[in-house]
Amino acid sequence: MGSEYSIKRLDKREKSSFVALMVSSFEKDPLFVYLFDDGDHNRFQYRARAFVSFLFDKSFFLLEEIWGIYDKGRLVGAYIIELPNVKRTDKIIGGLLLLSGIVKLMTKLSLSTIAKLNKYMKVSRSHVKNGRFHYLIMIGVLPAEQGKGIGTMLIYHILKQVNEEQNSNGVALDTENQNNLDYYKKIGFTLNSEYQFGEITIYRMKITSVCLI
Repeated sequence: MGSEYSIKRLDKREKSSFVALMVSSFEKDPLFVYLFDDGDHNRFQYRARAFVSFLFDKSFFLLEEIWGIYDKGRLVGAYIIELPNVKRTDKIIGGLLLLSGIVKLMTKLSLSTIAKLNKYMKVSRSHVKNGRFHYLIMIGVLPAEQGKGIGTMLIYHILKQVNEEQNSNGVALDTENQNNLDYYKKIGFTLNSEYQFGEITIYRMKITSVCLI
């Protein structure tokens, strides 16, 4: 039987599936390797799971959205996106509610990792501070399902939603994987700038509303 894909918004009950998917998807990602890999696979898994778990919880406090693509009921791909129209007061309240989650994350990471992560969170998405862009925080596909167009379906799901949103100028993202550049460019993203972050390079990309399909 062929694949039967459906895309829907995730809720809190799907946290474990989301975390497992993203950790496996980002196991060889330059940023995750730089932040969490010290040569011990078990420690990498522990730290990566803690971080992705935090991102999942954060999305509900800060009113971000998590969407997933399913094949016959199995989660095979997902993304987290930050919306441009969230009120500042809602973000402040969400940030206060998130404090316990931040403390919990810090207890699971080394001091050096915390320092790297803190700096990364400051420099990432900095290119969209002055514009009303949807910001793609994370997108991943199960390794065994990659190469089937699942990631592209998710990207176009984002673009369709953004194109229907009058208060958005488009989509912005940061990627640390140079191999992703040509892929995003084919879709219509442009490379706006690069930032050297320790041993890796952050590639800052955007696609404006006028380019959306």
